[in-house]
Amino acid sequence: MKIQHKKQLIKYLLVGVASNAAGYCTYLLLTHLLLPPKIAMTLLYTLTAAVSFFGNKNITFSHEGNLFGAGFRYLLAQALGYLMNLVILMVFVDQFGYNHRVVQAIAIVVVAFYLFFSLKLFVFRRAI
Repeated sequence: MKIQHKKQLIKYLLVGVASNAAGYCTYLLLTHLLLPPKIAMTLLYTLTAAVSFFGNKNITFSHEGNLFGAGFRYLLAQALGYLMNLVILMVFVDQFGYNHRVVQAIAIVVVAFYLFFSLKLFVFRRAI
């Protein structure tokens, strides 16, 4: 793995761990206060995605390209990430009966891996 790729991955993990840890704690609080898991995830996914755009654009990938183009691609990538998270909750909580706290923690990691590659290769790709 190239040094640049390693640095991006480390930066992505730092930005992601901070935002997702806060988001997951808030998810636990909201679901404890009786908000349904899928609604809590939707609220937090939207908030975290909005905040992380600029963190990943500026810190992780140092993207200097067109803001609107990257923003549109970001929305597409995040929409797919959201659908992945929703399907994971629907299948493993609603269908199989697993604890939503555990499922959501795993979903965060699964979606984070997808998003790293999506952001790197699609959203904030370097012009050739």
